[in-house]
Amino acid sequence: MSKGEATRQRIISEAAPLFNQRGYEGCSMQDIMSATGLEKGGIYRHFESKEELAAEAFDYAWQLAVSRRWANLDSIPNHVDLLKQYIANYSTRSNFPGGCPLLNTAVDSDNGNPILRERVRKALRGWQAKLRKILQDGIQAGTIKPEIDVNQVSSLIIGGLEGGMLLSRIEKSEQPLRDALKHLDDYLEAQVRNPTSPPAKS
Repeated sequence: MSKGEATRQRIISEAAPLFNQRGYEGCSMQDIMSATGLEKGGIYRHFESKEELAAEAFDYAWQLAVSRRWANLDSIPNHVDLLKQYIANYSTRSNFPGGCPLLNTAVDSDNGNPILRERVRKALRGWQAKLRKILQDGIQAGTIKPEIDVNQVSSLIIGGLEGGMLLSRIEKSEQPLRDALKHLDDYLEAQVRNPTSPPAKS
């Protein structure tokens, strides 16, 4: 990696938590300058605009959250058990300063930042596709009921997780998220797991 690329990556990593915590409008270039130790010209040498930096910072934050949530799940052979562990990981392995980057940026970009909004849509589509693939593989393997609607189940998982996170932030309590996690866990066990598949390991 060249020195210039290393500097660019450092700016992104330093700016990502600022944008995630303060939002696009709330994060000033002065904040980024203070965090990176660079002058405005030094930052704009690597990015054409604040919007470009914010978009790159979102991608960085989202990929970091995703990698933590999906870490070490490949060894779980049963697809329902894998999804249940992923749901458990959501609250324990996605700690990025400011909370879930997707939720934060979706709210932040809803009223007029098309670049960020498109990055959020792309991230959401990727999340949905990953869950659908697991569900489809589970149907083929016989661990998941063949009649389920994979689009519906993936949307329920994402909506439950993000909704629980949002309520927890509003209430300043972990209980709404814990309730959402338990509901999803019970739902997967009762409505998604194929009863003829091997039982979950305790």
